[in-house]
Amino acid sequence: MAILIDDPRWPAHDRLWAHLISDANLDELHDFAAANGLPRRSFDLDHYDVPEEAHARLVAAGARHVDGHALVRSLIASGLRVTARERRGL
Repeated sequence: MAILIDDPRWPAHDRLWAHLISDANLDELHDFAAANGLPRRSFDLDHYDVPEEAHARLVAAGARHVDGHALVRSLIASGLRVTARERRGL
């Protein structure tokens, strides 16, 4: 099991954002996020949105840095991925 984080490259609210996921289960993801001060409101169905300034701190805490393609592949392989179609249906 691993916590993965991609590059902060998604612009919103005058900053860049990364994505934090688990490659195994959401409990692991929520536990890591809580232990590292991420608010639950930053959870978006299958990932946490992480501001650029928190990226290095999360990597130092044990999140493994991967590129965006590897992150998505891992999320799909885990079975945790929520697709755009599923998001629209929620």
